[in-house]
Amino acid sequence: MNRAAVNRRHFLHSTIGAVAAWRTLGPAAQPLVAGEPPAGRTFAMNFAPHFGMFRHLGGRDLISQLEFAADQGFDAWEDNEMKMRPVETQKRIAETMTRLNMKMGVISALRGVWNDINFAAGTDAARKAVLTAMTETVDVAKRVNGKFLTVVLGLENPKVPFGYQTASCIELLKQCCDLVEPHGLVMVLEPLNRKKNHPGIFLSGSPQAYMICSAINRPSCKILFDIYHQQITEGNLIANIGHCWEEIAYFQSGDNPGRKEPGTGEINYQNIFRHLRDKGYRGIVGMEHGISRRGAEGERALIDAYHQVDPA
Repeated sequence: MNRAAVNRRHFLHSTIGAVAAWRTLGPAAQPLVAGEPPAGRTFAMNFAPHFGMFRHLGGRDLISQLEFAADQGFDAWEDNEMKMRPVETQKRIAETMTRLNMKMGVISALRGVWNDINFAAGTDAARKAVLTAMTETVDVAKRVNGKFLTVVLGLENPKVPFGYQTASCIELLKQCCDLVEPHGLVMVLEPLNRKKNHPGIFLSGSPQAYMICSAINRPSCKILFDIYHQQITEGNLIANIGHCWEEIAYFQSGDNPGRKEPGTGEINYQNIFRHLRDKGYRGIVGMEHGISRRGAEGERALIDAYHQVDPA
């Protein structure tokens, strides 16, 4: 057999082997390296990871994680811990995100305060604690170019009828609006599920959140629709999103059960994201969940999972 025939045979075997490996392992098996974005792999939705999601592929340094995420096509970020970070760290994050043209998603407004009876309490002490925390958050949000402030309305007050609790909540939220609205900030009220993660929480359902926001009727008080929580609380996701649409300003994702990336549970995220896109939603979708597999392999699978459900 001549040398040309040997080379042709070697080429065919190599090509067939490569195709077979691709079909077996899929895109998640392809190396994802900071500074080398996969060709053409961007997202139609503004998906927002958080710190720690890419600590194996991007490194433990916060700035390196932001840079890696941007390289992989993510153009938003969120950080529940932002308020607790040193001011210099906040500034570095903001400068990096500006350089990378990334949008800041939610930061937690009431870190250290929310897990108590506060909005439903109707007391001067509870009111003071909430307003103090909100005032501090305004400064943080402005420093990091943030707009959306996650607000959890604390626990129920078992000693007071629910209607009175709701009235206290609405009154305190109006005072919070007066604090954040002049700065162009938006509080997004997050209903949490009582069945699995947050028993005793005051705000749990999207109808309840819609009623409160409608009663307040301010541009600075809207809904954070966490799809994971609302699947557990009420299901019927697309219909409930439609009922709340005028008051929703932000979405978060996470599959159920397990609260991991899309594709690991029962929620049809491909249909939901397509529905949001078709309705004209161009806001941020926070990736508020864990990762089903450990290490770099799990982080690659996470990225691929979002490409699978993205309505590109």
